[in-house]
Amino acid sequence: MTELEALEPMADVAVDGVDAGATAPAAATDGATPSVLTEAGLEALLFVAERPLTRREIASLAGVDRATVDARLGDLEVSLAARGIRLVVSADRVELATAPEAGALVARYVGADAVKLSPAALETLAIVAYRQPVTKAAVERIRGVDSDYTIRTLLHRRLVVELGRSEAPGRPFLYGTGFEFLERFGLSSLEELPRLESDVAARLTEVGAEAGAEAEPVEASPVRPSTRGDGA
Repeated sequence: MTELEALEPMADVAVDGVDAGATAPAAATDGATPSVLTEAGLEALLFVAERPLTRREIASLAGVDRATVDARLGDLEVSLAARGIRLVVSADRVELATAPEAGALVARYVGADAVKLSPAALETLAIVAYRQPVTKAAVERIRGVDSDYTIRTLLHRRLVVELGRSEAPGRPFLYGTGFEFLERFGLSSLEELPRLESDVAARLTEVGAEAGAEAEPVEASPVRPSTRGDGA
């Protein structure tokens, strides 16, 4: 299975995204006695949230410790496994999203079909998903063609996000995937990505390394969607 083939079967799943740039709600500061975080309370909080919440934010809002938050998240994930809503996890952030099998029905309700991605966009997105954090130079080395416009288009659609900057000369941007990617392809986390064949995985690692070693993000960088039209 190639990196492109791994994503193609999921490319038509449509799920509503969220505004990742929304302002975080203020934590409770009234000195209230710590409460018990119930599974129902956590579900309600994530339901009304206009953006993904971090475990730290949930703990602060509920007045509980991180261990309690993790336990309730685990309970909620199990409870939602067979329902129309799923718990989506990306690093330390969590949110609720519609189940991938309900994508077609939801798309008909909102009156919008899934946005089609070109082969070039799918290929670039697959490389970013499996190789992240990755620079544009590494993507171009793997693909063998200029990928500037394709990456800008994926940024515009929020399927690819800027994770920070590399410590390599010139400090290029490091790219990865965000919540919109998980929602679009019906994934709860990156661990659910289809496994690549060993030779493809080796090619991604070897060819990508030739473009220069990429360090972990050293500073936060907000997503800067391109204003250029979606043509990929």
